[in-house]
Formats: sequence, structure tokens, C-alpha cells
Amino acid sequence: MADKTFLDWPFFEPRHKALAENLDAWAAQNLAHIDHSDTDSACRQLVAELGEAGWLTHSAIDTADPKPLDVRTLCLIRETLARHDGLADFAFAMQGLGTGALSLFGTPEQQARWLPETRSGRALSAFALTEPQSGSDVAATATTATRDGTDYVLSGEKTWISNGGIADLYTVFARTGEAPGARGLSAFLLPADTPGLQIAERLETITPHPLARLRFDDLRLPASALIGKPGDGFRIAMSVLDVFRSTVAAAALGFARRALDEALARATSRQLFGAPMADLQMVQGHLADMALDVDAAALLTYRAAWTKDSGAPRVTREAAMAKLFATDRAQSVIDKAVQLHGGDGVRKGSTVESLYREIRALRIYEGASDVQKVVIARATIAATQGRNDR
Repeated sequence: MADKTFLDWPFFEPRHKALAENLDAWAAQNLAHIDHSDTDSACRQLVAELGEAGWLTHSAIDTADPKPLDVRTLCLIRETLARHDGLADFAFAMQGLGTGALSLFGTPEQQARWLPETRSGRALSAFALTEPQSGSDVAATATTATRDGTDYVLSGEKTWISNGGIADLYTVFARTGEAPGARGLSAFLLPADTPGLQIAERLETITPHPLARLRFDDLRLPASALIGKPGDGFRIAMSVLDVFRSTVAAAALGFARRALDEALARATSRQLFGAPMADLQMVQGHLADMALDVDAAALLTYRAAWTKDSGAPRVTREAAMAKLFATDRAQSVIDKAVQLHGGDGVRKGSTVESLYREIRALRIYEGASDVQKVVIARATIAATQGRNDR
């Protein structure tokens, strides 16, 4: 049984606790039957069921009653789903990330066209930012969007795009050239049936997720597909990541909680040298380290989410700290769980073996761990200089 005492922390309101408990019960009842043998079909089914149950209404704003995204809710949903099923967390996360630019910067017409579809689970969304030569360095984006009359013509490639090949809608970032570097990017809505969009390659990883490399071959989009203004792309991308980066930490936290639960069950039921494993001081030391890492990660994750929900315009530093610590420490927690399971820990299909494969990607996507250190250091230096200037 996962620890839920954190729901009584002052970061949360009663509605958050109720949501987490209701989702936990729903996930226990509805996720075990999902067939993961066909990843694409499983993702479509998960999105449909999450939509039918109403959980996707939290992934984007409601066009009828637009309110800011509640980051604590997003984090609680991702943590809970990740604890039950990594692919379910992925399915929810991509609905939010893929439409994040629409929620934050879309026109009423754009939002009315797409958000009811993605919030209901009738349409899958994707966030197309990464390129073969520009991952964490968004300013190096090479894909171009050239104005041609009333259209933009897109040329280039994107890679490691989650939901690539199965999404109905892509948010694409391309260079429109208003200024050099980051200031010359723009964001566009790209329906999947647009002529010129090619799924150049489906990408396989250690944990099956729908990923693809996309190619834009003289693809035409009307000017109405532009999100925000020309040249706003970098600001839009960073604003979306500012919201959703904390949720990556929450997913890692969910994986870590599940690993701790599995380790506790193993240690208390497995006999070793005539007594439960949990009686051994070395095992107790591992369990203590795991519990400490889980709680520390939770504090950083929900501090970042609470800070954003409390009105902070940016939480770049807090979100970077949460993602870096939660993903790195979840890797350690899961590794300890595998070790405590012995041979069973590396048996394909076991819970901790699956967690071991699931966690690795989280230390890379939406800003690799080393990049987060740069972000934290720069923010810390800037804050120190600001204090010294006063």
C-alpha cells in the first residue's frame, strides 16, 4: 500500500486529496486489463479510457470556463498513474504536453477546435520540439517555416517525438527567422492528415512507447495555424516546459513509490537466514535511504507545483530542481529495489524490472539531468547577483 500521508501536507487542498484517492481507486480497477503487447493500440485505448473517465479534463484548459492549469493536479495524476502503469502516465502526459501551447497561448478558435477533442480522449496530441541536431539546445532548431502568401511552408525534421505516428495533432516549433537564435522561432498547430507530413521512422526504446522521427516535405500550413505571434516560439516552448517539467518529477516519484512498495513487500515476506530480510540492518539501511529519497523528491516536486499554482510567473529553478532530484533519486530507489529482489529483480516482466527500464528516459527528456544543473546554477548565480546589486 503506497504511502498517502503526503496528501495531508500544506501544499494541497481537500480537492487534491480527493482527486488522488479517486484516481488511485480508478487506476486499480481499470489499468490492469490493458494489453501492452501492441504499444500503439494500448496508448489509444488508454487515452480513450482516461478521457471517458474524465481524467483528461485536467490535461488542458476548459474552453467554456478557462482557468489556469493546476500543476498540483497534473503532478498528482502523473504520480498516481506512474505508480500503477508507466504507459498510462505516458498517455496522460502527452495529452497535456501536446496541447500545452494551446492552453497557454492558443486563440479561442484554435482552442475550440482541438481542446474538446483532446480532453475527451477522441484525439491524441504530440509536442514536436526535438531535432536530430538540437535536443536540449532549442535555440539551434533548424526546421524552417517560410512565409508564402497566406501560408507557411515547413521543411525539416523532428525526432524522438512522443506519440509520433499515432497523434492526431502535433505542436511543431520551427524557425521563421524574425531574429537569430531563440528569438526567431514560432509555434504551429499541425493536424496529422496534413499533406507533406511523413513518419520517417518509428523509434524503439528499452521501454515500449510510441516514438517517431517526423519529416516535413514542403508542408503547407495556413497562417491561422500559428500559435501566438511570429518569433514567440521559444517563449511558448519554455512556458510549456515550465508547467510540465514538474510533472516529470511527479512521474519519477510515482515509479519510486512503487519500487519502495515492492521492496517493502519483498523484505517483509522473504526469509533469509531464518528471519525476514527486513530484520537485517543492511536491508533496513537500503529501505531507509529509499524512503528518504522518496520524501525529499516529493517535497521538491510539490514545492515547484505549489509555487506555480500560487501565481509565480516562472518556476524554472524550482522545476529544474524537482526534475533533477526526483528522476536521479528514483533511479537509485529502483536500483535498490532490483537488488533486494535478487534474481527475480532482473526477470523480464517483473514489476521492478519494468520500473528499471521505465525510469531511465525521464533523466533525459524535457531537459537532461546535466542541463538541469546548468539551469539551476545560472538561476542561483542570477539570484545572488540580484541580491548583491541591492
